[in-house]
Amino acid sequence: MAKVSPFVLIPPVAFAALAGLFAAGMLRDDGQELPSALVGQIAPAFPETPLPGYPLPEGGVLADGEVKLVNFFASWCAPCRLEHPVLTALAEQGVPVYGIAYKDSPGNTADFLEELGNPYQGIAQDPDGRAAPDWGLYGVPETFVLAGDGTVIDRMPFPLTPELVESRLRPALAEAQGN
Repeated sequence: MAKVSPFVLIPPVAFAALAGLFAAGMLRDDGQELPSALVGQIAPAFPETPLPGYPLPEGGVLADGEVKLVNFFASWCAPCRLEHPVLTALAEQGVPVYGIAYKDSPGNTADFLEELGNPYQGIAQDPDGRAAPDWGLYGVPETFVLAGDGTVIDRMPFPLTPELVESRLRPALAEAQGN
């Protein structure tokens, strides 16, 4: 019987360790996130290209007097799938959620929404990621809390969880109501 070298185990062990570090970094809630220059400022323009079959509301969506969430997501984003039920629950509770499909094809985005449901009141496309720099996007998912006048109250550059909804999102929504 041929003897197997222990060096054969190095690549899979290194990959598993690296994947674990990345996962821990994505899901941490340690207050070390980079601050957003947008907090306290009027939000950038919402992309004007709607996802086919999911039209944007008339007259724009940002400064309409209504507190809302703007969520950047993509069908290829695993953490976006994890946070989707949280967004759906928020929408069912009456929180207006608007989506921006980041670097995704319209077909893949539509399939994602058909599979998981649609919590969004309007969905814009950002297939080339051109809106992302204006919003200071680091990746997906990211969620912004906007006051009714379009002011950014908070930015959450991580997947929303039920715990984060209670500890951070609800206080930000309350602050947005007072703005």
